[in-house]
Amino acid sequence: MPDAAPTASALAAYETLTRRFAQMGHITNALGILGWDRATMMPSGAAHSRAESIATLSVLQHGIMTDPEMAGLLAAAEVADDPWKVANLHEMRRVHAHAVAVPSRLVEAMSRASSRCEMAWRTARRDNDFASLLPLLTEVLDLTRETAQAKGAALGLSPYDALLDQYDPGTRQDDIDPVFHRLSTELPGLIADALDHQRGHRVPALPGGPFDTAAQAALGHTMMRTVGFDMSRGRLDVSLHPFCGGAEDDVRITTRYEDGDFLNALMGVLHESGHALYEQGLPREWHVQPVGSARGMSLHESQSLLMEMQICRSHEFMTWAAPVVARALGGDADDPAWSADTLYRQVTRVHPGFIRVDADEITYPAHILVRYEMETALINGQMSLRDLPAAFNERIHDLLGLTVKEDRLGCLQDIHWPSGAWGYFPTYTLGAMIAAQLREAAQRDNPALMEEIGRGDFTSLLSWLRTHVHHRASSASTRDIVADATGAPPEPDAYLRHLRSRYCGK
Repeated sequence: MPDAAPTASALAAYETLTRRFAQMGHITNALGILGWDRATMMPSGAAHSRAESIATLSVLQHGIMTDPEMAGLLAAAEVADDPWKVANLHEMRRVHAHAVAVPSRLVEAMSRASSRCEMAWRTARRDNDFASLLPLLTEVLDLTRETAQAKGAALGLSPYDALLDQYDPGTRQDDIDPVFHRLSTELPGLIADALDHQRGHRVPALPGGPFDTAAQAALGHTMMRTVGFDMSRGRLDVSLHPFCGGAEDDVRITTRYEDGDFLNALMGVLHESGHALYEQGLPREWHVQPVGSARGMSLHESQSLLMEMQICRSHEFMTWAAPVVARALGGDADDPAWSADTLYRQVTRVHPGFIRVDADEITYPAHILVRYEMETALINGQMSLRDLPAAFNERIHDLLGLTVKEDRLGCLQDIHWPSGAWGYFPTYTLGAMIAAQLREAAQRDNPALMEEIGRGDFTSLLSWLRTHVHHRASSASTRDIVADATGAPPEPDAYLRHLRSRYCGK
């Protein structure tokens, strides 16, 4: 017999939940704008006040979620046979389970500690002073461990899996370890092959600059509009660490400029635009509801890496972009230094380096492997935070052959750990794998895709992503979204094929 229709009280419970989750969604939007401002425009003297404001809103949000009535409403709620409402109720229950596992005093303590540590990190990184950050970072790590243990106990997960689940629902360390083991085994050989292949192809020099910051920003806006960014619902600014944030219908992306190198800022804009397109493409009828959120950070990173790495570092894209870049920056489009081949060779140049966000595509996974090893050991109590710099530097040497002489080039370079984002790093490389799968699938569905990109036409690519990724939001798991789009769940084969083809000529 078919299931009985939901009772009026069950439907009413669901409607009450949607109103409460909408309240929390609006607080999340406010926190997003406050966080963006803290990273871009806030004066340093406002750090304490801003930390208190963010902590207060975080506690209010947590209070709504952990109100004793919520458990009863979630237990009583039912919905009619509408797959989106069913998925929304499932997501409500998942998010609630995470929230109630952590007491309010721990949420408040973590918010304050991470705000203080993030601001201190900016100075410590500049001054190459890990020792000054150590007490604050220790506090963040201790609170993170306490959070992980509380969530793990409530959700039946290991502490690290509980942290992963915050950023990538359903992903587990057991999923990551075999993939990352394969990468750690194959990467050194791949990098060596890529460097050998590159030696047979001269990398032309770029124009020397200086490049006006305002002109670079205008070029960034041109590229954002080209890939499909809606400028009426977002903006571009400057921060120490490029990111995508803000709120629904107010998506803020940032980059950083160097007057002697326009490519870093340009590729940063394209990367963050991939994130922003995902946010702008989420179904507006489900805004401020859990099902209307991005599925998880692996899928989110796949969108930025598909845009930046798979598409915008292609020769086809650079064929269109080269004269646009030359005009924007005052160059001569007929000068070989401004040619598509020059730009392509530069953006696909393999050069092992210290800074993760500046790493080339084939050495980037090594940076993630190191951070993954470090944070799992720290969370699981297998490493002391005092030992982090030496351990970090040793693994960078093992995988990339580099000797790290300053912590600002090593474990101090990233904002993630100071800001409390433990369990986030593996999603970058998982996202790179998914990006390669999605690009292959999009090209199978439209064999003319890269010809269109070569004309600066992103219409069909964006339409394909809207259908297969963006509009699906959190209505299904990452595994199912990827499998439906590509014919297979997330796996590394397409990624490795891409790296061998682009960098090793295989």
